[in-house]
Amino acid sequence: MAFDVRRLDIYRKIPKDLTQPTIAGAIISICCCVFMAFLFISELMHFISPEIVSELFVDNPGNLDEKIPVQINITMPRLSCEFVGIDIQDELGRHDVGFIENTEKTPLNGGKGCIFESVFHINRVPGNFHVSTHSADKQPDSIDMAHFITSLTFGTKLTHSKLPGNFNPLAKRDRIGVDAAESHDYTMKIVPTIFEDAYGNIDVSYQYTYAYSNYVAYSHGGRSSGVIWFRYDLNPITVKYHERRQPLYSFLTSVCAIIGGTFTVAGIIDSLLFTAAEMIKKLEIGKQS
Repeated sequence: MAFDVRRLDIYRKIPKDLTQPTIAGAIISICCCVFMAFLFISELMHFISPEIVSELFVDNPGNLDEKIPVQINITMPRLSCEFVGIDIQDELGRHDVGFIENTEKTPLNGGKGCIFESVFHINRVPGNFHVSTHSADKQPDSIDMAHFITSLTFGTKLTHSKLPGNFNPLAKRDRIGVDAAESHDYTMKIVPTIFEDAYGNIDVSYQYTYAYSNYVAYSHGGRSSGVIWFRYDLNPITVKYHERRQPLYSFLTSVCAIIGGTFTVAGIIDSLLFTAAEMIKKLEIGKQS
């Protein structure tokens, strides 16, 4: 006698004439399909969109001889461009007064104010850069360092929409309504940050936190000229963000769980409703008899 492979079928089929459709079963089936479609789309979007995972380790990314690019854009509404300059100094002995490379000054308010923008590089050691009038050929009658910071960034600008961190926390900081003689001090802690996408491409940037103080400085000749200080120090801890995609087997497992679980729960609900309806019918027939 030939072996019938159909005997191995664990999904035995029931003839349609032995089944009974119900309105409750149809409603449950529609809700079941809609629910499964919703869960499937949600799981698919999670599978397609990589999640951002972070880790911390002690390291200094890149070569120590490499320099960190800095970009600053600051508006000074009450100080003319002819007096504005930026000075850079650090613990390696660097001291640049009136740094002018990659620097742009745009007059504001009929020449009474200035939009100052500069791109420069700093060494990987503690130091500072400050906006002042030290490099001007002549000093103005009054120095008002009121300012509005449009942006201040270190390293490559990371634009990933889901990336956490403070890469430009000083953006839109307003110090306009202050005493004209005041100096402003921003003390920043710079944290090296690495971002690696799902394809292995790596970008190195720097996020930072800051503390702010303002004061009036005095010297032997009386009040000192106002200065906007940006003091920085590098954190030895590096933050690494990398994209991680859900593995295919995990996605398939979730899809199977969605389909199987939904069908099982919907089948239990349908059986309970059908059993309850049959019991109600029997009670009504018993009352009538």
